[in-house]
Amino acid sequence: MGVLLWLLVPFVAGAAASVWAWSSGRRDPGPPDRDTWEGLDRLYRLRAVLSTEERCKAA
Repeated sequence: MGVLLWLLVPFVAGAAASVWAWSSGRRDPGPPDRDTWEGLDRLYRLRAVLSTEERCKAA
């Protein structure tokens, strides 16, 4: 009986992991992100503005 228990524990753990992976997956994926390059350009512009030496200082 002890051998069957040692075989049952990994089987139950594997079954639980597969059920969890199936339940947490996206069943209805959304459309692909088409704004990737626009977002990257916006990020680079923001970094350029924040890294300039002449910043607006409060008086």
